[in-house]
Amino acid sequence: MKFKTVLAVETSCDDTSAAVVGADGTVHSCVQASQDLHHARFGGIVPEIASRNHTHHLIPLIEEALQRAGVDASSVDGLAVTARPGLIGALLTGLVTVKTLSLSLGKPFIGVNHLEGHLMAPFLRDAEYQPPAGFGFPYVALAVSGGHTTLYRVEAFGRYSVLGRTLDDAAGEAFDKFGKRAGLGFPGGVRVDRLARVGNPKRFEFPRAMIRDERDDMSFSGLKAAAGRAIDELFPTDREQMMAEAAQFLAEGSKNPRPGLLADFCASFQEAVTDVLVQRLTRAAVREGVRSVVLTGGVAANSRLRERVSAWAMQNGMIAAIPPLRFCTDNAAMIGFAGITRLGRGERSDQTLKPEPRAPLDREPQ
Repeated sequence: MKFKTVLAVETSCDDTSAAVVGADGTVHSCVQASQDLHHARFGGIVPEIASRNHTHHLIPLIEEALQRAGVDASSVDGLAVTARPGLIGALLTGLVTVKTLSLSLGKPFIGVNHLEGHLMAPFLRDAEYQPPAGFGFPYVALAVSGGHTTLYRVEAFGRYSVLGRTLDDAAGEAFDKFGKRAGLGFPGGVRVDRLARVGNPKRFEFPRAMIRDERDDMSFSGLKAAAGRAIDELFPTDREQMMAEAAQFLAEGSKNPRPGLLADFCASFQEAVTDVLVQRLTRAAVREGVRSVVLTGGVAANSRLRERVSAWAMQNGMIAAIPPLRFCTDNAAMIGFAGITRLGRGERSDQTLKPEPRAPLDREPQ
């Protein structure tokens, strides 16, 4: 069977998304619902709330994705859904929905590894984005988010080898926890990024763990702890000033960053994380002898990280494929492309498929 389009669903964590995607990566539609406001007062993602909100948003989003793509459910050739890894209840919501649609429509479906979706995100295309000229296999990819920070060699679709991964906190987790500690609430990562743009990255010296290690593994827990100690060791008046700056920033809708102590803290912390990520990605790319590098995942939306990877690639004659922000964060379009590619290779899932909360990509069946 030839697959021209699939309907895809992503519910691995706290963002609900549905998309209609073509076999060549064309995104006919992709819609999302964020849950940030629902989790903000808890300072992090609450799994039960995430599952409940997926249940509320998913069917309307599927209907909207089909409408925007100008198709109905009966005209797509198959379905794709994130089945692993992620929050068990969140995964279950999407998987049960797609299983039901598969039965009712008589269409095949495929369960997709969320991490594979991120690695395939650079191949997506729409009216405003297409993969850079010359980009293709093999490449080295850094998938970096709140739950994952892993460096891969991608030989071809379905052929992935892990070069290194974080030994403790993911980079996105470190950003969010630092942001919370600095008075910025949840989600902290995007707010740290905005403030860092007007801050001095050299004001505070934070550790770059394992930066001289020959392995490609990473660690961010020490950096997170060091930043917390630095905040604790501030003079009381300075700490009060920083929290006042955070309160003002949040009161103004997080859109008006101003220079100050808090901005300098954010810039210094962000630079430390970025130094490690860029060093790992660029060193591996040179060693592996590839021409292309990929930066993907939620933290790939960080402006400083994108800027530095792009600059390195330009200076070294490399191709940097960095998806636009809408395809970096969790989205159904990337799941759709990975799914339609697997369906086109003859793969299918059946009604016995179960969600898996932990499923590293290097353990996938080849």
